Amino acid sequence: MSNQKTYKESNTNKSMIIPGDPSGSPDDFISVVVFIDNAYLLRLKSYLFPYGLRYSIKNFINIIAKRNYYNVKKILLYDAPPFQSPIPSEEERKRKVSYDKVAFYLKTDGIELREGRTQRIRLGKEFIFKQKGVDMLLGIDMVGIKEDFSNIQRVVLLSGDSDFVPVVNKLKKQGISVTLLTYFERKRKSPFSKSNELIKVANSCIKINPKDFKEAELYVKK
Repeated sequence: MSNQKTYKESNTNKSMIIPGDPSGSPDDFISVVVFIDNAYLLRLKSYLFPYGLRYSIKNFINIIAKRNYYNVKKILLYDAPPFQSPIPSEEERKRKVSYDKVAFYLKTDGIELREGRTQRIRLGKEFIFKQKGVDMLLGIDMVGIKEDFSNIQRVVLLSGDSDFVPVVNKLKKQGISVTLLTYFERKRKSPFSKSNELIKVANSCIKINPKDFKEAELYVKK
C-alpha cells in the first residue's frame, strides 16, 4: 500500500480519486464504513451555523460520499446520552427527551448509534459534564471492523481528535485505508485552525464544506 496521502477538497473530480472508467457506474465506487465522532460534528455545525441548522446526517454523509465515489455500507455515530440524576430535574428530562428524538431519527435513517455515558463533575459550586468511554468505543469498533465487514478495505472517520492517531495507524497496519473527514481553516484564532495530527497519518483527507450541511438541510413545512 502506498504511503502517499491524497488531500481532496469537496469538489474533487473523480479522475483524482479513482482512475479508470469515467462513467461513474456503481462498480467504480469504493465501499466504506463511516465512523462519526458526534461531539466533533456538533461543535463544527455550531461553529459554521451559530444560529442553528436542521439537517439530515444521513444525507450529509451520502452527499459527500457520492461526490467522492464512495459506497456507504454503514454509518455509525458515537455519542453519550445526557446526564440524568437519580431524580431528574425538569431541565435534565427535557434534554433526555430531545436526545431520544434524535436517536429515533438516526435509527429510522439506518444509522447505528453507539453510546458511552455522561459524567457530572463538581467544580466548586458549578457542575461540568464530560463524555466517558465514547472515544474508546469508537476506536475499538474501528480496529475490529473486519469482524462485521470482512471485505471492507477503507473506512471514513469524521473527527478532528488526535487521540485517534494510534487507531488510524493500527488500521493501516491491518491493510485498511483511512479517509479523514474533517474541517480546518487558516485563520489564526479559529478553533479549527490548529495543525491536526490526524491529517498527517490518514491515507487521505476530505475537507468538509459548509455547503455539505446546507445541501442536507431539512425544511419544516409551514
